[in-house]
Amino acid sequence: MGLTIGVDIGGTKIAAGVVDEEGNILSTHKVPTPGTPEGIVDAIASAVEGARVGHDIVGVGIGAAGYVNRQRSEVYFAPNIDWRNEPLKEKVEARVGLPVVVENDANAAAWGEYKFGAGKGHRNVICITLGTGLGGGIIIGNKLRRGHFGVAAEFGHIRMVPDGLLCGCGSQGCWEQYASGRALVRYAKQRANATPERAEVLLGLGDGTPDGIEGKHISMAARQGDPVAVDSYRELARWAGAGLADLASLFDPSAFIVGGGLSDEGELVLDPIRKSYKRWLVGGNWRPVADVIAAQLGNKAGLVGAADLAREPDPIM
Repeated sequence: MGLTIGVDIGGTKIAAGVVDEEGNILSTHKVPTPGTPEGIVDAIASAVEGARVGHDIVGVGIGAAGYVNRQRSEVYFAPNIDWRNEPLKEKVEARVGLPVVVENDANAAAWGEYKFGAGKGHRNVICITLGTGLGGGIIIGNKLRRGHFGVAAEFGHIRMVPDGLLCGCGSQGCWEQYASGRALVRYAKQRANATPERAEVLLGLGDGTPDGIEGKHISMAARQGDPVAVDSYRELARWAGAGLADLASLFDPSAFIVGGGLSDEGELVLDPIRKSYKRWLVGGNWRPVADVIAAQLGNKAGLVGAADLAREPDPIM
């Protein structure tokens, strides 16, 4: 099928990379993320043009945070960009002169991991990304499952707690309010405020107050055995594992792949997630249990996955 370009739209930069059929990134080009929707379209085109120099490109895949239609052409809604029914495929194609597909960014990352990372050898995997929020992707029977309207796998907005914490989506009790980077920081601040004597290491890494705690401090403190930092990871893992148990009842995958920034902590977060998952899995003592494994591609997964999905046939066909 030839070389394709994957585009990852980040909060501060837009990265485009030329990717071959084995998932290798051959070249990249990055530009700052503008503050306007039209500026972002122009920046995507600029990144693509910069990356494609010296390469024969057959298509472009764009990973966009938000709801993308099943035709892989339009962003229904993006939470962090003022896109509403945005014809992104049409606009970018007009600027770069190449076939373009648009994918949800978590779907793209899931596909990258399934095809070239931790999911190799599996036919049925569920991916979750534990970052600032919580996203995911569904691969069943070697196919990315987008749902009838294209907006499946918005796992972060499954309601875990009726009338629970208010979410940025407008609902209450969403999973990502309890299992995400934001949740981890909230847990640590609450615990440090309640029992500062148990958070000496954690508080010492910031400005000495609970309000000064950041995600990086929690990781560093947990590795030094700080009780509050360790307990905060356990609380996040309790919710993450409980959610995986629910997803197992729905999809019965052979593996869960855990990506996103929190997965970089390795067994510090994965081991308690596995324990929670097994604790809440219905019939867990009598049924096969899916593996819970770390993603392997890191922040490259979305770009590589988007590029490879540009080679995939139109899912409507």
